[in-house]
Amino acid sequence: MRSVVLKLSIPFCLLFLFILYGCVTTADFENLRNDANQTRKETFELKKDVNDLKEKTAGVIKEDAFHAFRESQGDINSRISEMSKDFQSLTGKFDENKYSTEKALKDSASEMDLFKAQMTQLEDQIKEIKNRLNTLEGQQREAKKGVEGPTKDLSQQQAPPPPKPAVPKDKISLYEAAYDAFKDKKYKEAREDFEAFIKEFPQDELTDNAQFWIGETYYGEKDFEGAILAYETVLKKYPKSEKAPAALLKQGLSFIEIGDKKTGKTIFDKLIELYPESREAELAKKKIEEIEKGTVKKKR
Repeated sequence: MRSVVLKLSIPFCLLFLFILYGCVTTADFENLRNDANQTRKETFELKKDVNDLKEKTAGVIKEDAFHAFRESQGDINSRISEMSKDFQSLTGKFDENKYSTEKALKDSASEMDLFKAQMTQLEDQIKEIKNRLNTLEGQQREAKKGVEGPTKDLSQQQAPPPPKPAVPKDKISLYEAAYDAFKDKKYKEAREDFEAFIKEFPQDELTDNAQFWIGETYYGEKDFEGAILAYETVLKKYPKSEKAPAALLKQGLSFIEIGDKKTGKTIFDKLIELYPESREAELAKKKIEEIEKGTVKKKR
């Protein structure tokens, strides 16, 4: 810039000196004008170079800023992807722990129900013993009243006969009565009869069937949690039962009814794996398709 100022100032100074002394010729004036034009041209080119330099510098700055932004954005995307993977992993672990916890609670509830049933049975036995004692005491009082004379030895009185042993019920009649009640949709009555059958004949070949029908009584009442526990008893106590495939199928359906489609699908997968040729496995496949398509319907 300093050279430009000097180039502009020199011709004008010379012009001033020539005019001042009155010795300026036409040729000299023409030379001065050419010098001025050349100076303007050089000034214009210099400004153009400066502007070009500014544009190039600005372009480099923008490009560097863009690369820095793109690298920063890539780093952010990478972090988001890692966080998403971690979140999915935590979600999967949470679901597994939730299922294990719920299953443990349900198993505990089943054991509690069994304990309550045993306590009820003991209470019934205690009541029966009390009734027998009351009967014996009444007979003893009657014997005292019939004694002739105060000195008669009570030990000579005839002791009351021992109670007759209970006659075991006919298992076929009991089972059929329970099943008839189930067909008539008298679910509570049927359940009590099936429970009585299991109590009376715990090792019978029909015991596993009776346990399955207990699950069906709960299912018929839409008590799906009770049904799940009853079917689980079939699977645990009688794993080789012919009712095991049906118990798995109905247990999966019960989970769907309470809104747990994931557990229901898991049970269907297990059914297909263990009993691939069964009719229940075919039904399970159809239910899995409905779950995946979102068309599965709950029981009304």
